[in-house]
Amino acid sequence: MAGFRIDRISEEVRHAVDGAIRQMNDPRITENFSITRADVTRDLRYAKIYVSILEDDQAKDMMAALKSAAGYLRRELGRAVDLRYTPELIFSRDTNIAYGIHIAQLLQEVNAGSAEGENSRDETVSE
Repeated sequence: MAGFRIDRISEEVRHAVDGAIRQMNDPRITENFSITRADVTRDLRYAKIYVSILEDDQAKDMMAALKSAAGYLRRELGRAVDLRYTPELIFSRDTNIAYGIHIAQLLQEVNAGSAEGENSRDETVSE
């Protein structure tokens, strides 16, 4: 039963941190990001926030901005979510979406190559 509570808290933390980041006025924070997941420990002391950033060239600056603003974001999280302890935020880059896009592109290339191969086989068979 306690697992369901942690899942609900993790989702609330994800939503609150996402809203707080979007309201920040730091120029290093881009619009093309998403908070994919938040994992809160069972004792509510730490929350690992997974951030997916689509532009690789801006990812390093944005992660640095998030790590430097962790105290501010923790305070905003404490205001938004009523918990006994406000968890310490640990930011981690999530590359699953970028990896999925890369795999989809590879599959499209393979499908295009196999379609060309079928066309050339059809031509040799008909001759």
